[in-house]
Amino acid sequence: MTKPTDFAYFSEEHSAEVVNARIDAEVADPRLASVAASLTRHLHAFIKEVEPSHEEWLAGIRFLTETGHMSSEWRQEFILLSDILGVSMLVDAINSRRPSGATENTILGPFYVKNPPTLPNGSTICQDGKGEPCLVHGVVRDTDGKPIAGALVDVWQTNDDGFYDVQQKNVQPEMNMRGAFRTDAAGCYSFRTAKPRYYPIPADGPVGQLLGRLGRHPNRAAHIHAIISADGYDTVITHIFEPGCRFLREDAVFGVKESLVGTFVRHDGPELAATNGFDGAASYLEVEVDFVLATASGRSAMVHQG
Repeated sequence: MTKPTDFAYFSEEHSAEVVNARIDAEVADPRLASVAASLTRHLHAFIKEVEPSHEEWLAGIRFLTETGHMSSEWRQEFILLSDILGVSMLVDAINSRRPSGATENTILGPFYVKNPPTLPNGSTICQDGKGEPCLVHGVVRDTDGKPIAGALVDVWQTNDDGFYDVQQKNVQPEMNMRGAFRTDAAGCYSFRTAKPRYYPIPADGPVGQLLGRLGRHPNRAAHIHAIISADGYDTVITHIFEPGCRFLREDAVFGVKESLVGTFVRHDGPELAATNGFDGAASYLEVEVDFVLATASGRSAMVHQG
């Protein structure tokens, strides 16, 4: 008779142990062995909880196969799957633990473009002139409240039609709704843009079909992306969310954190709008957002504690 501790032969009760017993600890990379063993335990526990039929399991295999076929150099459907399951945000949260008071991270997204134009503070990133005018400004500080001069604030967003420039090549101006700004001696930055709007993630593949079958929509809450970096400090990848967006509480990829929701104030009057660079506009929105960076050493300490 096979003993419970003898994992040479398969049994339903000890299925995960049988599989993990085949890992050769003397040959396998220790981290890989640990991850593979954990994956096996959780996957087998999932199967035992759900008890899928053969047809259901094959349907799952077909879904993953279609997800792979949909992926290409320009589109990663598996990342999209990770996003809509909240896994991308969880991995980011684990790897972005910071001291209290530091600006929180959120996901980078697939439409970041390296080396955007560095513009003078107060410049506009809205080259197509669409959307409601919006002034964004604030101060970059450290966790002690000290302003950080020379920090880089790299921002990007969709235009008012809900598309990034890279999605509409030869339609939008190149580098539309993108720019980088250096903070001044007082740590201040500012730029002009358009009010952010919501937009759908790609929903024409298996992940989009899954959302539909689950009764979920594909829309991201309206936001402005930002990467804030400075020498000696931990780089922050974050968003500024528009509080009135109807998808704020149900962002398709779970990217919203309460601390990242901005306060947008409307200012009426063409003269006031013109004073702030919005010639011809009857009004504009203003959002003041301060970014707080943790030192690299502070971030390292949080990682080790976590």
